[in-house]
Amino acid sequence: MSNKIPPALVRKLGADPLFDVDGFMRSQESKNTPTAIRLNPGKKTPEHLNRESHHVPWCSSGIYLHKRPLFTLDPYFHAGHYYVQEASSMFLEQVITQLKLDEKPLLALDLCAAPGGKSTLLQSALHADSLLVSNELIKSRVNTLEDNMIRWGYANSVVTNNDPSAFSRLPHFFDLMLVDAPCSGSGMFRKEKQAVEAWSEAAVKLCRERQQRILAQSIACLKPGGILIYSTCSYSEEENEQMSDWLIQYDDLDPIALALEDEWGVEQTYSPLEKAPGYRFYPHRLQGEGFFLAVFRRRSAGMEPNTAATLTAAPLLKKKSVKNKKQKEEALHIPTEFFQKYLLHPEEYQGFYLGKYLYAIDQRHKDSLYTLKKMLYIIHAGLCLGTPLRDDLIPHHAIALSRIRRPDLPVLRVNLEQALNYLRKSNLDQQALSAANQQVLTKGWVLIQYEHATLGWVKVLDGRINNYYPKDWRIVHL
Repeated sequence: MSNKIPPALVRKLGADPLFDVDGFMRSQESKNTPTAIRLNPGKKTPEHLNRESHHVPWCSSGIYLHKRPLFTLDPYFHAGHYYVQEASSMFLEQVITQLKLDEKPLLALDLCAAPGGKSTLLQSALHADSLLVSNELIKSRVNTLEDNMIRWGYANSVVTNNDPSAFSRLPHFFDLMLVDAPCSGSGMFRKEKQAVEAWSEAAVKLCRERQQRILAQSIACLKPGGILIYSTCSYSEEENEQMSDWLIQYDDLDPIALALEDEWGVEQTYSPLEKAPGYRFYPHRLQGEGFFLAVFRRRSAGMEPNTAATLTAAPLLKKKSVKNKKQKEEALHIPTEFFQKYLLHPEEYQGFYLGKYLYAIDQRHKDSLYTLKKMLYIIHAGLCLGTPLRDDLIPHHAIALSRIRRPDLPVLRVNLEQALNYLRKSNLDQQALSAANQQVLTKGWVLIQYEHATLGWVKVLDGRINNYYPKDWRIVHL
């Protein structure tokens, strides 16, 4: 493995006389890479994980596992009770807590959000009344982002599929902006062998240019006084500290320093020109992969949205005037009886449609959602309730995993074998389930539950049970 690490990268890292090249190379050769998960504070912690773990020091809900289990065979994984996440990236929680960003509701943006690790962390760490927009440019990745946000079970998020330039249509909209930028990926060499083959100095240069484009075309959406978090999984200074210098010179930003504990092993660096603090994670110094993070506060409005972005927004406004859009939404019937049936506090939520699906979002976020719907392509928002069909509702899988659903909905309890059959979207034995639950099964929509993990919906009919686990989520192998 060691002879595959690009020599050009090693030379650059070794240019710092304090850098332990030998230790770094040994860490790259190690096959015992740590496995970390982050627990969902909104759902019960699985006991089997607590028994064989120790905590990630910079994240209150992060734990290392002594060995990597087969997550596919754990119903708690499918039910969103934890997220498998690289430990270094959990350092994001320190930004939230140290800057006290969890003390009041915020409008937050995760600009490059797929597959959803940092977005689910933000949902757990920010104030409960915050609204998070999780965006992904690449269409093939946005479905994974949506799935992971649904699994996490929070209803205060919006998932979008837009180019970063679209966010310049929302000047001074967000209080917090996270840009986990696409990068050359050298920090993941141990876990992603293909990243080694793809790495080159030309790739680093290309990534830096892409990072500059992403930031230049989107930063107008950050409010004066707002916080920008910039991160990569790269070791290259060109994508990290030099980008901090570029950001300060491009926009009106002040760098922010964070407090570190010595035992964490996190290295504080400074950008070459502006001396902006940054935070590097090296696998030979801590239990985690390569990672970089820097934090800034926007002093003023900074650069105004560019002309091209403004012109891009104009046709949108002409095609969909505010008046016509309002009239269209008012004409749609919002069946609020389903709010009463499925939501814990139905009076707190506003109904709306995305395509054929009925959604609910907290009343406090309806104006923000209206603005977002005018300017962005939205995939998912709030809680998807399902598809109204005559006098019934085909309930969406999101209700089953949601933290805001009513706790008294009908439930069928299953053992591990039955749970895995359900997750494979196999047929369920009605007689066996009836006997196990010691009752005649209630007809209609019923939740499947393994221990404390609610897995999804079935519909109980005469003589059979229809499995409504999402086809795209089913366990295909094993």
